[in-house]
Amino acid sequence: MANQKIYIYLENGTFLEANSFGANGTKVGEIVFNTSLTGYQEIITDPSYAGQFITFTMPEIGNVGVNSDDMESLTSHCKGVLVRAYNEEYSNFRGEKSLSTLLQEEDVLGICNIDTRFLTKMVRDEGAMMMIASTEISSKDELKKILEETPRIEEINYIEQVSTKEPYIHKAGAWNHDTLSYNKAVMSDKKIVVVDFGVKRNILNELVEAGLEVEVIPSNFKASDLIQRYNDGEIGGVFLSNGPGDPLTLENEKVQVQELIKTDIPIFAICLGHQMLSIAHGFDTYKLKFGQHGGNHPVKNEKNIVEITAQNHNYNVPDEITKIATITHQNLFDNTIEGVKYNNKNIFSVQHHPEASPGPHESKYIFKEFADIVDAK
Repeated sequence: MANQKIYIYLENGTFLEANSFGANGTKVGEIVFNTSLTGYQEIITDPSYAGQFITFTMPEIGNVGVNSDDMESLTSHCKGVLVRAYNEEYSNFRGEKSLSTLLQEEDVLGICNIDTRFLTKMVRDEGAMMMIASTEISSKDELKKILEETPRIEEINYIEQVSTKEPYIHKAGAWNHDTLSYNKAVMSDKKIVVVDFGVKRNILNELVEAGLEVEVIPSNFKASDLIQRYNDGEIGGVFLSNGPGDPLTLENEKVQVQELIKTDIPIFAICLGHQMLSIAHGFDTYKLKFGQHGGNHPVKNEKNIVEITAQNHNYNVPDEITKIATITHQNLFDNTIEGVKYNNKNIFSVQHHPEASPGPHESKYIFKEFADIVDAK
């Protein structure tokens, strides 16, 4: 493995040569970096990375292989991964196949033998940027031309690609380390609807674990349908999921969320859903310089307790949201808003990923808080 050459061109003019260990082809996307030390499979299969190349700061990737249980979605939506050293031979009792096999099956580029420290520092200093990688084209000028002619990530609605096409019921609970399987759902009189903007499987698992019956619906939902179901006593709350891309491009979704927040339906949201609530209330999001991606970000909650959190977002809600909401969580790296509760409403949201997949687990209590305010109808 990793003998074939792959060529990389970034929009700042950087041209690099490395080795390929994934699918063949030519891909264009946005380069970001992730600082997690473990959980590369969960990261690669997180739908929120649709349209992006993931640079891992952890230098050794592939050591434990991959398995079917750790998939966060049915397929991978990222464009590619960049790693310092790729390990084809894996060693783990749960491993079923190598990472390169997964990438080839999912049509994701794998790039190795490249200086990921250099790339990370460049993105940190210059900001997230578009890039192109190819196992087919070695010409810098040709790669540059393709990159310039391809739509940018903020011009593409990736929600349409990653969201479920049909409603379904999710029944699995959280991972049980004793049995090495997922807990089974228990009968519940608290049913919620999850609007799938690109939801991770372990978010659904944690909602079930909190005692909720979970129905997942496509992103092109009608607020009037959910409001009617709530008024009829069929559901007790709505969850707005994580997802990829620029939330300001989601005009239809914005209109539907605006209708939802006019009611008394309990609403909980994570990541992109958190951003959509802000936009629906009239406070547009803004893009961070290089985003926050990793499993080691300290966040202070409203009780002045510091939680180590998992993060994956390029956009953030503005400080002006404090006009209508109370800050419940704040990032200690850059003081950006990580969570809010809206005044006089059963609506709250967080920017980080409390489902801890991959870890840490310190924010999982938030799912129970949502279950507690869902109407038992």
